[in-house]
Amino acid sequence: MTSRVAAAIDAARTEGRGAFVGYLPLGFPDLQASIDAAVALAESGADILELGPPYSDPVMDGTVIQEATQAALAGGFRLRDTFTAVREITRRVDVPVLVMTYWNPVMQYGVDRYADDLLAAGGAGLITPDITPDAAAEWIAASTRTGLDRVFLAAPTSTDERLELIVRESTGFIYTVSTMGITGERAQLDAAARTLVARLRAHGAAHACVGIGISNAAQVAGVLEYADGAIVGTALVRALRDGGIDGLRDVARALAAGTRAQVN
Repeated sequence: MTSRVAAAIDAARTEGRGAFVGYLPLGFPDLQASIDAAVALAESGADILELGPPYSDPVMDGTVIQEATQAALAGGFRLRDTFTAVREITRRVDVPVLVMTYWNPVMQYGVDRYADDLLAAGGAGLITPDITPDAAAEWIAASTRTGLDRVFLAAPTSTDERLELIVRESTGFIYTVSTMGITGERAQLDAAARTLVARLRAHGAAHACVGIGISNAAQVAGVLEYADGAIVGTALVRALRDGGIDGLRDVARALAAGTRAQVN
């Protein structure tokens, strides 16, 4: 079964550029506005949408995203709203939609039921930041059955053995992070991400996308010197918070321009 996510990255590559993966939280500032925002992001140049259902303990998110997800929860977001949102977004735009979710809500909902409902809504797969392939047998089985992509995370601290497993079990792309903690000096983060992507390539990774606090077109272009895609989250959430959907469109278009930049 062909991965729609990998196909989107390959299509960008055919056009001589890297892929732009854009993240937004679902339910912020409210459910319908988050749907409209995701559609606007796709229309403004995102090749892949990464949508995050709000979670009560978002241990891997920065302050801007945490505040947005807390607002979404306070506004009454429910897990089932994820599928409503994905269904409407995929009806309006033809861009693969990945749901970035912590594992506990998937377990609570039922892994097979979650996979079936996501597939029925038109979703492309899951990014699962807090579960590793060796602990994900049930999800690997469900995603294999449904053809949904499973995107696991790789970090510089990962052993070669772990990277081998991540490459073997991931589909769509591997989510490459330069640090598992608070982001620090960008030059160091870029070096760490570049090294990690090279290690993943050595293990046979065909698609590696990098997320390291990328916030402008020059940073997108820099990451795409060595990676297949650049993942942007906080800068988009801030744009939506401060400038509404028009502000989001402006920032998304500027970031998308970085996928075509030639960096010496």
